[in-house]
Formats: sequence, structure tokens, C-alpha cells
Amino acid sequence: MEGNQSWIAEFILIGFQLSEDMELVLFDAPLWAFSLFYVLTLLGNGVILGLISLDPRLHTPMYFFLSHLAIADMAYACSTVPQMLVNLLSPAKPVSFAGCITQTFLFLTFAVTECLLLVVMSYDQYVAICHPLRYSVIMSWTVCIMLVVTSWTIGVLLSLVHLVLLMPLPFCMAQKIDHFFCEIMAVLKLACADTHINELMVLAGAVSVLVGPFSSVIISYVCIFHAILRLQSGEGQSKAFSTCSSHLCVVGLFYGTAIIMYVGPRYGNPKEQKKCLLLFHSLFNPMLNPLIYTLKNSEVKNAIKRVLGIESFMKR
Repeated sequence: MEGNQSWIAEFILIGFQLSEDMELVLFDAPLWAFSLFYVLTLLGNGVILGLISLDPRLHTPMYFFLSHLAIADMAYACSTVPQMLVNLLSPAKPVSFAGCITQTFLFLTFAVTECLLLVVMSYDQYVAICHPLRYSVIMSWTVCIMLVVTSWTIGVLLSLVHLVLLMPLPFCMAQKIDHFFCEIMAVLKLACADTHINELMVLAGAVSVLVGPFSSVIISYVCIFHAILRLQSGEGQSKAFSTCSSHLCVVGLFYGTAIIMYVGPRYGNPKEQKKCLLLFHSLFNPMLNPLIYTLKNSEVKNAIKRVLGIESFMKR
């Protein structure tokens, strides 16, 4: 009976339980502000996708990867933010077991995929700067497609592992999830069974898709900066640094918050500060990414001018 109980369970998302000071910081802005950030996330990443589709000059491996990053960002935000907005309107509204598990699976899939896409993009930068003469051979379209498909596949498969381990668990009387969405560690706390294996798998998955890839990104950029400093042209150095800085900003925001949440001390205890960090991770990161690539990348800014017809108008 306990095994079947989990299939009919409904959960209530508690959301945030903050001190008065933290509550003022986080919720001083009304609900429409969070809704606006969500719309800007979808709009900003949609613009990036539109630019890459419409401008032939952006049909390169770098922007092919960026388009998939934009898709992952949009999907990542869609998997958590709508539920959070509903909770702010009606905190006591229950979530079905199936809906909760689906949200957990989608969140993990898009988060893992984004981690791997950022690694792929750093490798692309490494090849472009350290091996420019062999770039077209190394980063052929076959290789690019294979790297993207591999990233999405690993994201789905790793999330399925967590899902397979989570679904058979029986859930007891406690139905309140101490989070603003169905985050996996918060859901595991409600299971009335030994979740040691599940928690080890979460930690192992976090290390494998966060610490390992982040280390490879750091190594790539050490090689990249070494190659940039050897360039004779100051203009070439400036252009190379400008190209890399956008990606570095995105990597720092994404990996920094994710490592603190899942690999830092007491990773399995979602404190209120970590909830706020995850809110930033799932709402503001996807919103900031297109802004970073637009403001820091001259090719994207030029593409916007071409698509809007500003460039041709100024030449008249």
C-alpha cells in the first residue's frame, strides 16, 4: 500500500520562509516584477534565436551552440518559474505527484544540458583561438551536431536515472515540500524510506556535471589566455578577449551558483539562502545570458542592426 501511496500523493510547496529583512529584499517587488523578468527571459532568448536564424553571418558553430543554450535557458526557466508564480498567488495550492516528478525531471534535464553546452562552447573558443588554422576541420558541422546531441542525451539520461530511483519511494503523511518548486533534494526529504543512494547519486551527478566540466572550462581558458597573450596585435588581443568575456560571464554565473547549491557544505539541506540562490539561478541567469551576449558581443550587435535595417540606413 505504501508503494502505491506515492502515486496518488499531492504535495504543497511551502516556498520561502524568510526573516523579515530577507522577505523585504526578495518580495518587496510585486508579483508583476517576477512575471516581467520571466517574460524578458523568453523574449531575450527568443531574440537570440531569431537573430541566429535570420542572419547568415551567424550560421557558425559558435552561434549554433549559442542557439541551443538559448533553448535550454528558455526551457530551464519554464520548468520552474511558472510554478513559483502560481505559488506566490496561491501558496496552498497542491501539486500532483506526477506533476512534481515531471518538474523535477525537466529541471534536471535542462540544467545538466546547459552545463554541458557551456563546456562545448568553451571547447569551441579554445579551438578557435589556439588552433585557428585547423578550426574548420576540427569543428566540422558533423562534430558540432554530435556535441549538441550528446549534451542533450546525457541531460535526459542522467535525469532518468534520478527519476527511476525516485519514483519507487513511498511518501508518508508529510506533504509539504520545503521549496518553491519540486527540487529533488527537497522531494527526497518527504520519503519514508532510506534515500541514501538517491542522495549519493545527486552528489555524484553534481560533481560529474559541475566540478568536472567546470575544471575543463578553466583549463581551456588558461590555454586560451596564454594564446591571446602571445598575439602580436593589440587589436587581435582585444577582439579575442571580447569574444571570450561573454562566455566567461555566463559560465561564472551558472557554475558559481550551481556549485554552491549542490556541491557546497550541507548540499542536501535547502536553506532559505540557497532557495534565493536557486531563484537567481532559474530566473535571472536565463534572463541575463542574452543581455550578456548582446552587450559584450559585437557580432550580435551588428546582427541586430542588420536585421533591423539600421546598418543599411546609416550607409545611405
